Amino acid sequence: MGMGLKTLIGAACALMIAAPLAALASSPTLTRADLRDGLDLSGTWRYSVDPYRDGLAGFHRGAPGPGHRRYDDVDVDALTRAKPTALYEYDMDRSPTATLPQGWIGHDPTLRHYQGLMWYQRRFDAPALKPGQRAFLRFEAVNYTAKVYLNGKPVGEHEGGFTPFSMEVTDVLRASDNQLTVGVDSAPQADGVPPPVTDWENYGGITRPMRLVITPGTFIDEAWVRLSKDGEIAATVTLDGARAANQEVHVRVAELGLDIVGRTDARGVLNVSAPAPRRLARWSPESPKLYDVVVQAGEDRMTDRVGFRTIETKGSEILLNGKPIFLRGISIHEEELGDTPARAITEAGARALLGEVKEGLHGNFVRLAHYPHSEITTRLADEMGLLVWSEIPVYWLVDFANPRTLSLARGMLADNIRRDRNRASIILWSVANETPITDARNSFLYQLVDDVRALDDSRLVTAALLTDRETAGGRPLMGLNDPLAAKLDVLSANTYNGWYSDDALDALPDMAWKTTDKPLVFSEFGADALAGFSDPVLTRKFSEDFQTRYYEKTLAMARKVPTLRGMSPWILKDFRSPRRQHPVYQQGWNRKGLISPTGRRKPAFFVLRGFYDEKAAAR
Repeated sequence: MGMGLKTLIGAACALMIAAPLAALASSPTLTRADLRDGLDLSGTWRYSVDPYRDGLAGFHRGAPGPGHRRYDDVDVDALTRAKPTALYEYDMDRSPTATLPQGWIGHDPTLRHYQGLMWYQRRFDAPALKPGQRAFLRFEAVNYTAKVYLNGKPVGEHEGGFTPFSMEVTDVLRASDNQLTVGVDSAPQADGVPPPVTDWENYGGITRPMRLVITPGTFIDEAWVRLSKDGEIAATVTLDGARAANQEVHVRVAELGLDIVGRTDARGVLNVSAPAPRRLARWSPESPKLYDVVVQAGEDRMTDRVGFRTIETKGSEILLNGKPIFLRGISIHEEELGDTPARAITEAGARALLGEVKEGLHGNFVRLAHYPHSEITTRLADEMGLLVWSEIPVYWLVDFANPRTLSLARGMLADNIRRDRNRASIILWSVANETPITDARNSFLYQLVDDVRALDDSRLVTAALLTDRETAGGRPLMGLNDPLAAKLDVLSANTYNGWYSDDALDALPDMAWKTTDKPLVFSEFGADALAGFSDPVLTRKFSEDFQTRYYEKTLAMARKVPTLRGMSPWILKDFRSPRRQHPVYQQGWNRKGLISPTGRRKPAFFVLRGFYDEKAAAR
């Protein structure tokens, strides 16, 4: 029997956008869903393009009659016999197949610039639920908007392309032959986050793993375990279910001989702490020690691997475990090495990228731009010993005056923090990148900074800011005249003097910077270079020679900034960007990478490594 996608006109699925901070966790977070019983739903799916969104709106954009609908659980063949003239334009059972997760550019290269609705469908048999058990669908990321149907019934929607979401399906799940349908709309929204215009590939699709998750009736939804600034092992545990209140909870770190016990409050939340044992080995890039942590509550058990460290600022210093550190880093986008990336990050792919930072550049820091990256990457950073800047896509010209946009951003920020609060590698939460100053923007970002501090007081807050330029003593004076700076722990500047300005490269070392009593990070600087293109005489832009000289002169400037405590130049690897259309040098790629799409290191790579070796030796 041919099966299609039901229009479901009039079905109301509650849009999962952010609410006030106290209610941001309205649906279960399901941290460590990968370790729970259930079923991995990655693999072979069928897909169908729907450029006019007929599957949502109907053929005539009204209440459609038979034949102008997409059907889930009806006998389409019987309907066709009853009405031979019926139009059934879609048949998911005979649609092409794709292996998920990945962006749909990986299904068919001609879909690269398709912005719109795509339908995905697969069937699966589910493990039989025991009495009292619950079932959830959990998606690690779907870009940009997801509408999810199970067995013909709407079970939820989600907006935002880079954070996980879950929806309960206990009452809809069948023991066999479940039909899961997901409508993925990649079109950015004018009031969305990020806005429609960015400088990276959109990659519509189901881009990260998805699972059916089976839990007890009351289960451990979150368990945040960390080393507090006062030297205690602190834990915040949240239960979900009818018996979440007044439950006894154990937080055990066997290697340290710790068993911290407490009872949840009326909301199902436990906050508890105990002095850290003297033998605790603190996590650092040089020694990324992780401990096995077990949380037990009733019949449920959650495990994680957690590193314990502190991060703070003192004057212009960044202190890791009480000692000053210089962040020797670089920015990366979520694209594996290769000339046909499809945003399908594997452990091997993430390890290769992070290895270029750690072993290649001799770095200790990575900026995950411009959105939350896969949990695969953040867990590997824990394991490999790389400090991390994590950010949400409040980028350029979002609709700062729109309450819905703020709600979306707050929800994304909360989801990102709750997913990764156990990652010792993450030291910086960033709330924005290159946002022009307005009163509406200031109010918007002040709220996000306050949210970070309410959700996680164990890390630092930053944002990548635009620079200002003055003239002092006949030479340029760079600074950050941004009211947001007063709210941040670490000041971060995107500076492209000599690339997006008319400054001669030889003038860069003499540029001065206004400083404050806060640490400064150069969050971006860079120059495009097509791998293999050399022009040593003219040192033209887009040549490796120009990029090399640009790095030499910019680093000479950096050496003279007294409060500079780190950098994440733009960028490790060339990445896809539709706005970069120079027919010779770009062809749809941003070429500021220090390595080519396939991993060829450009000469500037070694200039930066030499600078980092110098900084490591000085510390």
